[in-house]
Amino acid sequence: MAIKGLAGNEMAQPRVFAHDAVGITADAAQIPGTENRGVCLYIGGAGTNGTAVVKMESGNIAVFKGLSAGSFLPILVTHLLANNGAGVSTDVTDVLALY
Repeated sequence: MAIKGLAGNEMAQPRVFAHDAVGITADAAQIPGTENRGVCLYIGGAGTNGTAVVKMESGNIAVFKGLSAGSFLPILVTHLLANNGAGVSTDVTDVLALY
C-alpha cells in the first residue's frame, strides 16, 4: 500500500511528531481530518481491559488489547469504534487523536 501524500520533497515526507491533539470518543463517526491520512492515538485511561477497536487507514478493522494508560499507538486510524460487531468493545478512555 502506498503511503498517502508522499512525494519527492521534504514537506511531503511522513511526520514523526504530532502538531495537534484532539480528544475523541469511541463511536461510528470518522475522526475529523482523516479524509486523506489517519492519525495516531494516545490512550489516557486503560479502562477495564485496555481494548481499542479501530478502523485503520487501509479500511480494515483492528482490535488492540492490553493497552495501558499513557500508551501511544503508532498506527494510522480513521475511526475509534465502539465495538467490532463481534462482541469486542472499546473500553479505553481519555483518547487523543494525534495529528
